[in-house]
Parts: sequence; structure tokens; C-alpha cells
Amino acid sequence: MRRGIPEEFMHREPWLHFWGPRDEAVSKAIDECLRAAGMRVRALEANRPCGEGILCFSQFDEELYAFLREVSRNREERVLAIPTADGLIDASSIWQLLRAGAADVVARSANMADLIKARFERWHAVDQLVQSEAVQSKLVGVSPIWRSVLRQIVEVAQFTAGSVLLIGESGTGKELIARLIHELDRRASGKEFVILDCTTVVAELSGSEFFGHERGAFTGAVGARDGAFAAAHGGTLFLDEVGELPMPLQAQLLRVIQEGTYKRVGGNVWNRTDFRLVCATNKDLPQAIERAEFRSDLYYRIASWVFRVPCLHERREDILPLAQHFLRVFRPDTPDLEFDRPVREYLVSRTYPGNVRDLRQLIARISSRHVGPGPITVGDIPADEHPQDGPTRGGWRDGDFERAIRQALIMGVGLKEIGQAATDTAMRIAVDNENGNLQLAARQLGVTDRALQMRRAASRKHNGGSHHPDER
Repeated sequence: MRRGIPEEFMHREPWLHFWGPRDEAVSKAIDECLRAAGMRVRALEANRPCGEGILCFSQFDEELYAFLREVSRNREERVLAIPTADGLIDASSIWQLLRAGAADVVARSANMADLIKARFERWHAVDQLVQSEAVQSKLVGVSPIWRSVLRQIVEVAQFTAGSVLLIGESGTGKELIARLIHELDRRASGKEFVILDCTTVVAELSGSEFFGHERGAFTGAVGARDGAFAAAHGGTLFLDEVGELPMPLQAQLLRVIQEGTYKRVGGNVWNRTDFRLVCATNKDLPQAIERAEFRSDLYYRIASWVFRVPCLHERREDILPLAQHFLRVFRPDTPDLEFDRPVREYLVSRTYPGNVRDLRQLIARISSRHVGPGPITVGDIPADEHPQDGPTRGGWRDGDFERAIRQALIMGVGLKEIGQAATDTAMRIAVDNENGNLQLAARQLGVTDRALQMRRAASRKHNGGSHHPDER
């Protein structure tokens, strides 16, 4: 087994489930087809995490959407949808299935099994990388939005050579992601990762920064010098805050990207360069294009793949894992050091204008104040960080929560349905957090095991009948 890859990723099997009126002949044919291609599948079981799977359906309705949302955990788990009858769905229906949680929709065909097998092999390879030590030690997070972005970035880094544009606020980890892309790029193994901060490039010397220069090319050029294009040859060039590049340099950069050649300042020899380009910005580049501040042709060259890196406010589930990670970084002498409960509540309720970088700096200050045995306590928090009113347990009812309720009311959703949705979501998250253990999930929710079982059964009935699959 490759280092850093959990054992479960090496042997997991997708589930296979049939939805709607079942044609036994079709079901048997699909089952045999998958097994003949070497795919081992299992039945979808109740009261345990679903994982990834294959959903064959013979009817198309709202209940199918609800079932997809449940088994895909709102698109966190990959579900491959297969209509069992020709002409069952049209193009618009396919997009509805994707919005409901399907990772892909595959029609029955002669090579269907090989296609499905290839899909799952790719997904497994991506998840193995995401769970590897090389990734988890650098980019920490458990939130669905973070896991989704990370999966996409890892796949692009490992299996493509295209340019990548990272969009996000300052402090969200764009440079760390760029480094990860470089490390996972098979072509760039052992080559340089070159960083150029476009906000620090001096206009008069920008040509030299990128292209290098020959001796005597300008006053002060006492010797020849390689620029970023030469240093990044065979590796990765990371342009931070690419939106700050002046227009003349944008044109020169575009030419190098298109042709793969350049001249040093003051030189006559064409040099070849081949690098992967990763750019980052906190600007809205399409708007900059409209204002004639950024070239559209350059944008489409640097944006083969575009990823929006979420700010820390959007991934609050990651605050404590990140804080614990930084604590281990700053206090390697005490790897078992933990945060006291009031400190955890403070960390989760605090705002982070500087995003992950802000959190990292806070943990550095807190950890430097802590002495003696025992957990990090509120006394370790610097005085200038103390909240004026103190964090409260009601702090989770923030603007995002209110916006969701407001949107539901605008759409005509009643109080009963809103309450049911909140209960269903809380139960699903708790069960997921405890890997399907209902006893631990009930403890987290503050209810008895029996109460949780009854509420889940009532929820399934409310959502259109039991979603417990029958054994095949």
C-alpha cells in the first residue's frame, strides 16, 4: 500500500441499488455486466454510511431527487446514475439529476461496465491522493466545500497539464494549493517551483524578472541573469496576484505562453521554456477585462482550470481541525495538547478577516503564552483578542443561517417544513460524523438512541417513503 493512504481506500466497493419498478431481467443484466468487468458491488445498507455507489432507476420523479440528496450526502459522496429504460430522461433531466447529487449520468451501452469501472478507478485514485499524508499534512479541512474543491484540484494537478487560476481572498491558502499542484504534477518531479509576486515587480525591472537579462543590458546589469521563465523550465511558475500585472507585461507573458520561447533583455538568442502556469488573484478578472485592465486573451490562457478557494467563513467546520494542526506545528514538544471547551467555542465564533493566515497567527500567539500541563485555556488568549461580549452558543445562528431561512420563506416554505429540514440535516450530519454509529450520533444530538431511530424513520416517511434499500 502506498504510504499515507488509508487501508479502506484500497478495498472499498461501490453499492448498487435499483429505484422504482424493477425489471428483473434488466437488473440481472446490469449486475452480471458489472461483475464480468471485474467490479465488485454490494447492496446499499441502512444505518451505515452509504459511500459511493451506482443508482439504477426506472422512473423519474421528485422522490428520486430526494433519495439522491440523501445517499450522496448532498453531493459529498459520488453516485453514478443509470436510467434502465431508453428515452427515460432528456437533457434537462440530466442536469436536474446532477443538481440533486449525481456525479454522472451514464446510459446503458455495450461498453457501459468498462466506462463505469474507469470512472470509479479515477475517483479512487483522486481520493487516495486527497487522503495521503502529502496532502493532509499541508491542506487541512473536513468541510464538504473544502473537500469538494480539494478533490477537483488534486485531479487536475495529477491528471492534466493545464494552467490553473486560483481565485480567493487573501490568506485562504492559494500559495499552498499552488505548491500542491506542483508536487502532484508528474512532469514537474524534481523541478523548480518558482514564485513571482506580481505586486512587488518593479515596472522598470519587470522584463528582467521574467525574461532575465544579458550583461550590460542596462545600468547595473554587471552580469547575465536568468529570469522566472528560465528558472521554471520543466517545473511550475506561480504568479501571485496576477491581476496586478501591467498591460505591456501581460502581452509579453501571453506570447511566451503561446510560443514557449523568449529572449533575455538585451539578448538576441531565443530560449525555449516549458512550465506549468499557476496564477492566483483576489480580483474579479472578468470585470477587470470589461474595464480594459486585463487582457481577455491572456485570461483564457491562464484559466484552463479555475478554482475558487473558499474563505474561512464558508468552512467553519475546518476552524478547529486547522487550529489543532497549527497547535502541533507551534508546539511539537506537546503533541497531545488540546483546547479547553470555552477556547474551542471562542475559536469557532470568532471572525477571521485574514482567513486561515489570521487563524494561524492567533494560534501562534496563544500557544506561545501557554505553560504547564493541561489544555489551552481562556487565560492563554491575549487580552486584545478577548471578545467584548463573549462568544455564545447561539453564535452558530449567523448570517448564513438567517439567509437560508429567509430564502425558504420567500419560496413559500412553511415553518413545519423548515423545522423538519433542520432536523433532517442535523441528524444526517451527526450520523456522518460518527461514521454511522447511531449511539454516538444520538449523544451528539442530545437525544436517546431510540428517539434518533424514531425521528429518522419519521423523516423517511415524510420524504416520500422509506429510503431503506431492500437487500438484492
